[in-house]
Amino acid sequence: MRMALLYAQNGYAITCGQVISNILPCVVYLQNGGSVTEHCCNGVKAIFNAAVRTIVDLRTTCYCLKSAADKFKRINKDNAASLPGKCGLNVPYEISPSVNCASITM
Repeated sequence: MRMALLYAQNGYAITCGQVISNILPCVVYLQNGGSVTEHCCNGVKAIFNAAVRTIVDLRTTCYCLKSAADKFKRINKDNAASLPGKCGLNVPYEISPSVNCASITM
């Protein structure tokens, strides 16, 4: 369902609202660690499957994730960095508060 929402944009860029909505099931893992739920991984996959269409979407996703980390306090940066791998994804940049989103390439 979430993937359908991301793809139902008719070519429009991904939004921070969509990124945050899809990352919400991961907040407990991002704050506390432990196991990653299937619901969390489905959201992460939806984000990055939509984001790989264009460099603009990829960078927007990066900026949105950084913004979300500011909104959700106590995010553990190591948990954030490990999340894509735990969901079986290879993301072209490190999920980190220090990542330079403008330098991301495809």
